[in-house]
Amino acid sequence: AVQRIQDVRTLKAHQFPEDAGPLAHPVRPSKYIEINNFYTATVYEKGAELCRMILTLLGADDFRAGMDLYFERHDGDAATIEDFIACFEEASGESLSQFMRWYEQAGTPDVAAEFSWDRASETATLTLTQHIPATPGQATKKPHQIPVAIGLLDSDGHDIPLKLKKDGPLDDKLIQLTRREQTFQFTDVTSRPTASLFRQFSAPVNVAYAQSDADLAFLMAHDSDTFNRCQAAQTYATRVIREMVEALQAGKRAGLGTGFAHALADTISDEGLDPAFRALLLAIPGEGDIARQIGTNVDPDAIHKARNQLRRTIGRTLEKELEALYRTHKDTGPYSPHAEAVGKRALRNAALGMLTANPDAKTPARVLRHFRSATNMTDQIAALSILSHTQTPEREKAFLAFYKRWKDDHLVIDAWFSQQAGSTAPGTLKRVRDLMDHELFSLRNPNKVRALIAPLAMNNPVTFHSSDGEGYRLVADTVMSLDEINPQIAARLLNAFRSWKTMETGRQRQARKQLQRISRKKNLSPDVFEITSRTLN
Repeated sequence: AVQRIQDVRTLKAHQFPEDAGPLAHPVRPSKYIEINNFYTATVYEKGAELCRMILTLLGADDFRAGMDLYFERHDGDAATIEDFIACFEEASGESLSQFMRWYEQAGTPDVAAEFSWDRASETATLTLTQHIPATPGQATKKPHQIPVAIGLLDSDGHDIPLKLKKDGPLDDKLIQLTRREQTFQFTDVTSRPTASLFRQFSAPVNVAYAQSDADLAFLMAHDSDTFNRCQAAQTYATRVIREMVEALQAGKRAGLGTGFAHALADTISDEGLDPAFRALLLAIPGEGDIARQIGTNVDPDAIHKARNQLRRTIGRTLEKELEALYRTHKDTGPYSPHAEAVGKRALRNAALGMLTANPDAKTPARVLRHFRSATNMTDQIAALSILSHTQTPEREKAFLAFYKRWKDDHLVIDAWFSQQAGSTAPGTLKRVRDLMDHELFSLRNPNKVRALIAPLAMNNPVTFHSSDGEGYRLVADTVMSLDEINPQIAARLLNAFRSWKTMETGRQRQARKQLQRISRKKNLSPDVFEITSRTLN
């Protein structure tokens, strides 16, 4: 479950924005200028989700039979997607002709859900509607075949046996959305149910479902599907942060999010749950995730402020619980790389991060003690990450100590670069420019570019999207210099601009200015020319 949650978060952070912007393309692109530009999250991460959907639709036995047939028939061949799909059709006897649209159409489907329960007839009704937004070169789309894994929970949190009105028992708990709109009716539902949709993220779609805060809190506490338990927390937190952003932009007083904090309390303290899973519950949606949900007129400063407010509320409201987690999950024996120990470290560091979201005079010293007492790299990096967002003597002491200890290990020192580039503290852009002149940094080393420039461009929205445009300028300068050295890395870095048209108008102007500056550079590589022109147009 933990791995599934992490995989989906990666997909949503990198592939969903790609699908929603000017660089959108099908999993199997039909044309290109430079093939190197298609080593993308859409081809790889979304492509993997399509294989997973085939497994979901056909079941494990038929999926295995299809894979065996594919290897038997095409080992050593240059095979096509059609060859691949044909093997599953032959092995299972099922048609996947509509499923092929996933390979041919770009864009992430939006699925709207409406759910109701009728006490008199003991019937629950679910209506699903799908829409695939227009993408470059594809104005209109045909409906996808979308597998929807579903559960209905009773008031005690137990799964209700599913029975479709027309088709009888639904043993596999899977329905399929194949038209633009479909309605499913479940019978023998004797009490008000809570719906759990797209369990295990059964399809890579955006879901719009207006569940109440109370229902989301209920799913956080009771859903038997661990993925959706975590997804309920993400949905709840996203709602709270968006409401805060709207209040800030309207000049109103924002709510604090105490309801969400209380909903977290019991779950993160449940020692029957995997510590790694509880650590993921504490990892509230990132600023990029919130920006993607807002979609238009995005203000990264307001998002940053709202998200920090929620973190402070959690830290203050759950101080007792977080202190207990930090204390009881301390490593006491030799270092272990096994899953249980990894989970405990993750949970302890997540608890420390929330506890220090309410900074006081003692906070930097506490994190520095955590850094100095660490017996493994995980704990040291966690401390650096927390301190990186501060402007304190403790920050400088920790980063200096880390550098002195690891300066001769070029792989480890990449983490030293990355944590500084990911800082949201004032002065980060100047620090990154200074680090570009550091003796251990070189534009000619792709790993160093990925360590210093990519975290700023891809994972630090409030700094990259600084209102004065200097974040855009720094990345544009780097892209133009890199284009003469390593066009492939330059083009990858340029993907940071893919969502520029979702920003508020001032930032849009600044981003367009830098993209146009890149486009005017003489002798642009095909790699950078393609990404720049598609992003601008």
